[in-house]
Amino acid sequence: MDQLLQHLANTVVLGSTYALLGIGLTLIFGIMNVVNFTHGALYTFGAYAMYLAVTALGLNFFAALPVAMAAGLLLGAAIETVLLRPLRGADIDTTMLVMIGAGIMLQAGTLWLFGGVAKAIPAPFPIEPLVLGPVSVSWIRVFVLIAALVLIGLTYLVINATKLGRAMRATFQDREAAVLMGVRVKRIDTLTFAIGSSLAAAAGALLGPVFVVFPQMGDLAAVKAFAIVILGGLGSITGAAIGGFVLALAEEIGAGYVSSGYRDAMGFVIIIAVLLFRPTGLFARAERIG
Repeated sequence: MDQLLQHLANTVVLGSTYALLGIGLTLIFGIMNVVNFTHGALYTFGAYAMYLAVTALGLNFFAALPVAMAAGLLLGAAIETVLLRPLRGADIDTTMLVMIGAGIMLQAGTLWLFGGVAKAIPAPFPIEPLVLGPVSVSWIRVFVLIAALVLIGLTYLVINATKLGRAMRATFQDREAAVLMGVRVKRIDTLTFAIGSSLAAAAGALLGPVFVVFPQMGDLAAVKAFAIVILGGLGSITGAAIGGFVLALAEEIGAGYVSSGYRDAMGFVIIIAVLLFRPTGLFARAERIG
């Protein structure tokens, strides 16, 4: 039982960052109908932005997180404006190839700038973990959990309680009708991609100090983000959030009770089962982002 409780605690921490990845991707995929193959690179970018903000700029660790998110926001807006906007109306194959190329370029640029040696992000937390009965959690993981939950909550508020969120939902439901109602869909596309990119960067910035930062760290993160979107259901932010926690739980249970070598495989067993028995995802919502 003690081991199970420890795995559940790890699930909550890891699942919160997976949820950020999934929400960011489902926003872009749902509203813009773009398969964002730069999502993993943006995750890596957020981790390196956090590293530079703390080590090179000397910023406070807690202030570095919004800086990394802002950097991801700006990079996402640039990608949409420079690469995606000229391709609006192009066939999906062309868009996918461009995004794959952009992802490769971002990863290669990161490798060229920082080299292949992993970097550690110093964090101002005590070495002694927080002990709650049989559960032991490091303080950095507690911070990751709180920060991720706050960001998830803020995203929900933006989508469901702001004028921008209403415009995003309208664009998702019917782009042509949204245009007729005065929604500036080009601006919505840019903001959507920027917000999704910022959430991916936030996930990287949060997990970077927990593990280490290296140029290829976004590869597996991107695969998991797509898995979460499939699991939760396209267009459902709630589904993406829950899907992140479900995937994290599968990984923790697989690592703890089967083998650590099967950690990543266990999550995809669930994905295959979902595709077989409920192809639309566990929490798919027709014509709605929310």
